[in-house]
Amino acid sequence: MQKIKLKVKKLDERAKLPAYGTAFSAGADLYALLDCSTTILPGETFLVHTGLAMEIAEGYAGFVFARSGLALKKGLAPSNKVGVIDSDYRGEICVALHNHSAAEQTIEPYERIAQLVILPYTAAEFEQVRELSDTVRGEGGFGSTGRK
Repeated sequence: MQKIKLKVKKLDERAKLPAYGTAFSAGADLYALLDCSTTILPGETFLVHTGLAMEIAEGYAGFVFARSGLALKKGLAPSNKVGVIDSDYRGEICVALHNHSAAEQTIEPYERIAQLVILPYTAAEFEQVRELSDTVRGEGGFGSTGRK
């Protein structure tokens, strides 16, 4: 497993650094920086601050994913499904949590709200062409490959 150094700046001294739950966790937990418990109504989205900014190395990006337990037990997940933190962004990392459940859900200070995965990426050079190569699938879209 490759490890890289990631510089993290606390924008608020109360902020908690991301932490891995186990030695083989792919995602590091992000923690809610709240003054008090906060209730998110059904269908509502609430912007949760972490109090952290990061310097992600060029060629990498941070991807903010839902925590499966929070999504399953409370119906709370990032509203944009997956957040992308570009390597040139230096602002605060925030998570827009959406309540997909039918009940009010409460977030506590320092609750684990999402997970951050650092991944390398490849940038593309987009070339306009008149035709694309043929494949067996062709233009078959949603459901075109069957269910079983």
